[in-house]
Amino acid sequence: MKKVLIITYYWPPSGGGGVQRWLKFVKYLPKFEWEPIVYSPENPEYPSIDYSLQKDVAPGLIHIKQPIFEPYNIYKQFIGVKKSERINTGFLSESKKPKMSENFAVWIRGNFFIPDARKFWIKPSIKYLSKYLKDNPVDLIITTGPPHSMHLIGMGLKKKLGVKWITDFRDPWTNIDFYDELKLSKWADKKHHTLEQEVLNSADGIVAVGEGVIKNLLAIPNKTPLVIIPNGFDEDDFTGIGKVKNEKFIISHFGSINKTRNPEGLWKALEEIKKDKPELIDQIKVKLYGKIDYQVIKMVDSLDLNEQVEFIDYLQHSEMIQELVNADLLLLMINRIENADRITTGKIFEYIGSGKQIIGLGPTIGDAANILENSNAGKMYDWDDIEGIKEDVLRNFEKQDNSIDSLSTDRLKYSRKMLTKKMAEFLDYK
Repeated sequence: MKKVLIITYYWPPSGGGGVQRWLKFVKYLPKFEWEPIVYSPENPEYPSIDYSLQKDVAPGLIHIKQPIFEPYNIYKQFIGVKKSERINTGFLSESKKPKMSENFAVWIRGNFFIPDARKFWIKPSIKYLSKYLKDNPVDLIITTGPPHSMHLIGMGLKKKLGVKWITDFRDPWTNIDFYDELKLSKWADKKHHTLEQEVLNSADGIVAVGEGVIKNLLAIPNKTPLVIIPNGFDEDDFTGIGKVKNEKFIISHFGSINKTRNPEGLWKALEEIKKDKPELIDQIKVKLYGKIDYQVIKMVDSLDLNEQVEFIDYLQHSEMIQELVNADLLLLMINRIENADRITTGKIFEYIGSGKQIIGLGPTIGDAANILENSNAGKMYDWDDIEGIKEDVLRNFEKQDNSIDSLSTDRLKYSRKMLTKKMAEFLDYK
């Protein structure tokens, strides 16, 4: 059996979507004659903790760890929050207005921690893994980012040892949606671009979660093998899960919502339903699971929809799966930013795996819209298509039932097992 070393920042008990991609690949790779070895930090700063994900870690997995220095305790002290508080990702603010100290901290992060705050783990990891790999050789190394510091570890090992190395991009680098909010100097911007291009030029192969990520990367050499392997859903997660009968029609969203992901079209559609069909509005409930930007809460309040919208903190993955199945309609939001047509969120695939219908708000022509259409899982509406959103909600309200749809072939192609088979084939090619 061939061996592959996977260098990742996120690993259980980390919660969130970033950890699940390689957690599931690692789970299924042995079925395709690849033995995974995982390298991750010993003392990371995770935005959320989810112990339920540990069930997917095989008891015999070789998992090596090394300490990491991160400046988050200094950052927390600087902006005046407790050490125990976790830092939100993606520039989500739960307060009315960010403090001046927070804005200054963003400037420090963007201009001094390049490519990210995990940069202090690069050199120690190269040193440690160089010795480890001489004693425990592998056939291949994979780095997955963000954080893109992981790719710099892989590049360093390739230069030092000549080992084959593949990069996996879960998100873009200099074209990620919040890049412009990093308050970068010209020097820092150039440094980011230089590092990204060097990684792309040096890698022996490139994996990305979607066509949009590829388009949002810098130039990829023609000679470099490239494959798109999306995120997916694990059929095992849904085994034995039954739907609970709801007293109301439930529209659910899972994951954080920052200001560029605010479903304004849905709020305005519900406002119209409240005005035109007051007898129905009390039978509709929107449940938002995860961290929510203050701007979203403010808009819900301004439209007098507080009775219709419920804000619920982060759920562990196993609990989330149950709530996915319980929902009558699943809400998918694409950030309202430039190149939004290239965005595919990880949650779309577990939405698909639930067998439920999906209502999407975002570009009607783009990666996410194509996935919904090709899997017959729902429809994408323009952010401002209030009439279309309203009609979709009312149509699903009228046909609601307590059943769970069986998964079609179009949906099953996004199963983690099928996607791991595709990954293994790419690794074999290398």
